[in-house]
Amino acid sequence: MAITALGGAGGYGVGLLTAVDRSVAATGTAAPLGTVRPSTPSATPSPTSPPREIQPDNSPPLDTDELRYKTRSFEVEYVYKSQVSARVPSNWGMTRPDPPRTARFTDPTGKRWIRIEAGFTIQRAPAASMQARIADLNRLPKDQMVKYISQTVEGNYATLVYTYVPPASLAPVATLRYVIVRWVADDSGLCAVEMSSTGLPQDKEALMAVLDKAAASVVRRDSPLNSHQPN
Repeated sequence: MAITALGGAGGYGVGLLTAVDRSVAATGTAAPLGTVRPSTPSATPSPTSPPREIQPDNSPPLDTDELRYKTRSFEVEYVYKSQVSARVPSNWGMTRPDPPRTARFTDPTGKRWIRIEAGFTIQRAPAASMQARIADLNRLPKDQMVKYISQTVEGNYATLVYTYVPPASLAPVATLRYVIVRWVADDSGLCAVEMSSTGLPQDKEALMAVLDKAAASVVRRDSPLNSHQPN
């Protein structure tokens, strides 16, 4: 089973995946809020915290013209073992969680990153994945101050842009984050790769450039998760 990059409308690339069991819903962790999955709303509403005062980060914006890219490869394990590659900034360091369901590439300042996820079962269209993510974001506590900027579906992509403030437990200083999440479809029209580009509001043009480059070049090749194990 393999995904290869194909040319698409507007210069975009998509994935080609064949012979995949679609019995499990595609879920993702591309948002910078930890693992989020569609779920039944809790009978107990999320606690409401006092409003937090946003402290702007006036760092110079990420410069699109200074970005240099190279193809980076990694392996993720979820429902499938996916070999993934994409073009990302060459000097951004890679980290991976345990279990390795995603890869994250972070700039030297630690303030910008792109996260790429695969390995999930391909079951729903990018637009449906985007709406599921919005439902998850709508359940976050109000002190994370989620604000939607745009929602678009174009060709083989669905793209969600929003801002939010990380929870106080992770970031005592309330700094606004700018997030672009993109779901990339395979040849069936269903979501095969999920990625997000995150940084500061002043980085938005560069964050989109990084995301576009990764989405246009992403390659996913799958094998069964237990293929390396003896019978």
